[in-house]
Amino acid sequence: MIQFTEVSLQRGTQFLLEEADLTIFEGQKVGLIGANGAGKSSLFAMIKGELHADTGEVVLPGQRRIAFMAQEVEETQRSALDYCLDGDDKLREIESNIAKAQSSGDDHAHASWLGEYENAHGYTAQSRGETLLQGLGFKMSDMQRPVSDFSGGWRIRLNLAKALMCPSDVLLLDEPTNHLDLDAVMWLENWLRQYPGTLLLISHDRDFLDGICSHIVHLYQKQLVLYKGNYSDYERQRAEHLAQQQANYEKQQEKRAHLQQYVDRFRYKADKAKQAQSRLKMLEKMEIIGPAHIDSQFEFSIPVAEKTSQLLINLSQADLGYTAESGAKTVQLGNTNFALRDGQRIGLLGPNGAGKSTLIKSIVGEISILAGDRITGENLKIGYFSQHQLSALDLEASPLLHIQRLTPKVLESDIRRYLGGFGFIGDDALRAVKGFSGGEKARLALSLISWAKPNLLVLDEPTNHLDIEMRQALTEALQEFPGSILLVSHDRHLLNSTVDEFYLVADHQIQAFDGDLPTYHAWLQARQANAAQLEKGELAGDKLDKVDRKEERRKAAEMREKLRPLHKKIEKYEKAVQAAQEQLDRIAEAMADSSLYEADKKDELQHLLSDEAKWKKTQAESEEAWFEAQEELEEAETLLA
Repeated sequence: MIQFTEVSLQRGTQFLLEEADLTIFEGQKVGLIGANGAGKSSLFAMIKGELHADTGEVVLPGQRRIAFMAQEVEETQRSALDYCLDGDDKLREIESNIAKAQSSGDDHAHASWLGEYENAHGYTAQSRGETLLQGLGFKMSDMQRPVSDFSGGWRIRLNLAKALMCPSDVLLLDEPTNHLDLDAVMWLENWLRQYPGTLLLISHDRDFLDGICSHIVHLYQKQLVLYKGNYSDYERQRAEHLAQQQANYEKQQEKRAHLQQYVDRFRYKADKAKQAQSRLKMLEKMEIIGPAHIDSQFEFSIPVAEKTSQLLINLSQADLGYTAESGAKTVQLGNTNFALRDGQRIGLLGPNGAGKSTLIKSIVGEISILAGDRITGENLKIGYFSQHQLSALDLEASPLLHIQRLTPKVLESDIRRYLGGFGFIGDDALRAVKGFSGGEKARLALSLISWAKPNLLVLDEPTNHLDIEMRQALTEALQEFPGSILLVSHDRHLLNSTVDEFYLVADHQIQAFDGDLPTYHAWLQARQANAAQLEKGELAGDKLDKVDRKEERRKAAEMREKLRPLHKKIEKYEKAVQAAQEQLDRIAEAMADSSLYEADKKDELQHLLSDEAKWKKTQAESEEAWFEAQEELEEAETLLA
């Protein structure tokens, strides 16, 4: 049990905690949330014994091993695998004692330490370490590479692997998904669900928290407020609590009505039934949880360019990749055909290193295509966000000055009002960027992109360093954005909430992906299992592979034939819903005529009201039938898989 009793913690002149109470029981998985700077990392430091409360008492479990993820990686020539295995310091100590006993010729001690080695699961340590590293995106060829060879983000992954390797009763993880891609996030989520100890997790990834946590602790107004359940449960409970406060009630209702408009606008926009259903469930959920963020300091919109083109960008028979200084060309995606049209909202999926970033950089023109054509629309205006954009900010300039350089004639008061929506309030708009955190730099980069009024947003991991409230504001802004979106993100909530279709980048090609994120996860697991078998030599050679592929094609064709009637049924109900909506739009337009409400047009009004009721009923029945047919399709797919 971890217990905080009337704990106060002061940093400088500011109290982070003030007589705060909290009890965490053994085996609970607790998500710790709160605004940046609220004191989450300081709370971790108290549990680790690096900080002490100014008043009150912190009681920690005795004789318990606490593992945590370091934020810095030392420069070392140790191999990635050895660095990971160093996380089990007890095992390393046993190995050292075995070596000492062996060198001194002490057979009794040597035998004794070998017994300890077996008890510590030493004989499986290497395979467990390799499994951890592979789950986090490392290849087998990376295992013996020195740590110093890896970039900063990959070194952070090594720190995470090291923390997971450590046998522990309490595990502290501070933003573990920040430098992970979607594949690694899904793997880590599954690993943590099976972790048997007490987990304390700081994260701004709501779906990650949803998949793991049994409790949420909100660090709010210097108190530690405990909620039972996962992050979605926290949002519902907090929304109900805030709704009881009259000052927030009307504001909440406005936001709920605004979200309802968005749900209605996009309800049947997706052209793939499974994605449409998944998206609708997500949006309906947002109607409930949106008010939980009513007191957020972030609220902004992204204006769109006044002019646009129907075809924004087209890659035709294009080879995408890199040209080395020697002139040698490396093609990651060959003979690529990919087009982005006005209004499309696409999420890119694919394994790490498959070429998602290469595709994005080719689209925005950051790298040249190696062959083929890149055609852009006459009115294309790209807003591009990547982590590299943060390093391009002028460290000596303020947010205000950054925007003044773009539009010198705009009033300072208008700029400051605009920046306030991104959290740069008061003097924060005048601070030099060199003192900014990663999250503040990301918010500034997003504000500059928004200010430029793009018609195509290309976003590569835009949520890195952003806290939950800013992620929510970004999600809502992207939902309202009327232009096109191309998005790569490990934040599943952002993907589910803002894109209409997915494309898969894998095996040197890009193609439409007919599925949702759970489908992608299943595809990824099957792919990884197959790759592992191939690596161990358990599959036969090319001949068997060709036979398997032929059999797969036959089964796929057979499945399509069996599912064809269900697909037709779904298509029929989709058309019925759309037809009903068209009639309702026609009726609404007619009823907007004020003369209709005069006495001599009473019969016409009654006729319209009767038609409206009829079409609403038809739409509701078709919608219900659509859902039932979709569920029937999913069940059939499961049985045939």
